[in-house]
Amino acid sequence: MDLQHWLGRATQAIQDWADTYGPYDTHPSLLVDEDRLTAAYGEFTDRLKDNYPFFHPRYAGQMLKPPHPAAVVGHLTAMLINPNNHALDGGPATAAMEREAVARLAAMFGYETHLGHLTTSGTIANLEALFVARELHPGRGVAYSADAHYTHGRMCHVLGVKGHPVPTDDRGRIRLDALEDLLRTGEVGTVVLTTGTTGLGAIDPVHLALPIARRHGVRVHVDAAYGGFFTLLAGAEGLAPEPWQAVAQSDSVVVDPHKHGLQPYGCGAVLFRDPDVGRFYLHDSPYTYFTSAELHLGEISLECSRAGASAAALWLTFQLLPPTPAGLGRVLAAGRRAALRWADLITASDLLTLYQDPELDIVTYFPTATPATLSAVDAASARVLAAGMAGPDPVFLSTLRADRAAFHARHPHLAPDADGARVLRSVLMKPEHEHHVGRLHARVEELAAGKP
Repeated sequence: MDLQHWLGRATQAIQDWADTYGPYDTHPSLLVDEDRLTAAYGEFTDRLKDNYPFFHPRYAGQMLKPPHPAAVVGHLTAMLINPNNHALDGGPATAAMEREAVARLAAMFGYETHLGHLTTSGTIANLEALFVARELHPGRGVAYSADAHYTHGRMCHVLGVKGHPVPTDDRGRIRLDALEDLLRTGEVGTVVLTTGTTGLGAIDPVHLALPIARRHGVRVHVDAAYGGFFTLLAGAEGLAPEPWQAVAQSDSVVVDPHKHGLQPYGCGAVLFRDPDVGRFYLHDSPYTYFTSAELHLGEISLECSRAGASAAALWLTFQLLPPTPAGLGRVLAAGRRAALRWADLITASDLLTLYQDPELDIVTYFPTATPATLSAVDAASARVLAAGMAGPDPVFLSTLRADRAAFHARHPHLAPDADGARVLRSVLMKPEHEHHVGRLHARVEELAAGKP
């Protein structure tokens, strides 16, 4: 896809549309000197070089990658109009696109009915889901695994409800026995289950936790912000289908298209299975909700102003790479195959040790350290991380800190001479990683061996 060509078409298409309303003169206050713009833009682009190469497969650090060119074109084209999807009169076209895109997300998760919208992030999406949960179960807390994203504890604090971290097993999944013990107390009104933790990519057993929650009259929210699109691979590529199929019976789910949906930041989404929960949002704004009796997106959202360009970008992307196994599923499958391949290479290595088998596209590992202690592992991981970014053949990784108990559950041979240790963590969310994983592995092995 020739991005430069399509960006030119974007500006021309909006100019052609604008010209139908007749000419006008730009106000002098908005005019800038061309030489000053050239100088400022030069400094601006120079400063942007102070970034890591998120686009390149040698970058295997955080959950970052560039959006698909179709998303860029869709976002820019709509941004030139700058619609606001809060009210229909602020973005009639992009509001319709948002509803269509959200409906496709709901279908992906198996929701037969839904109420939902896009958000600026997974954090806000989770906040909305927990807000509705609080309204339905006032005075009762929220349970989530100890490995769940920190946003849940933070949003519980914002909402004034008690958060209950639940211990995890030796694969980073919520422990069902501990969850049931907690639910017996009657203190919890909502359980958060995670399909793809951001640390390890662990998948909570949604299909097993749901019946437990239902027995105790507890609401179930699924945080699929990172892993949600992997439902497209359920039952294929060696990914067990049961947790993903069970999401259709959850009360709410969030997903971040700005991760595996190939979108620019920020684009999250929240979906509720029961549309009647919209009653907790409804409000009136006489100066915005006046052009139509139809429901405005702002009436079912905690956020007010939201960029219609985000909806436009997602809608256009879905026309080309739909949320289906043959569409986006192929993109995710490549990253997961890369992760499984790297895990095999690490298992066969004398220089590296696999921390935990990957379930999605996140690989965790550490240099095989001597002596075999947590402090030695921590120091070796830190050394590889720093050397990888500074060397002549750079590779960009990240680290994850695991506590002593987590290490003992997975690697009991390591002497616990510290409270925990960092391990190396690689997110292989770009499909190009599938063809680059051998080089990544070889380079990390070199770094583990102390080679520059």
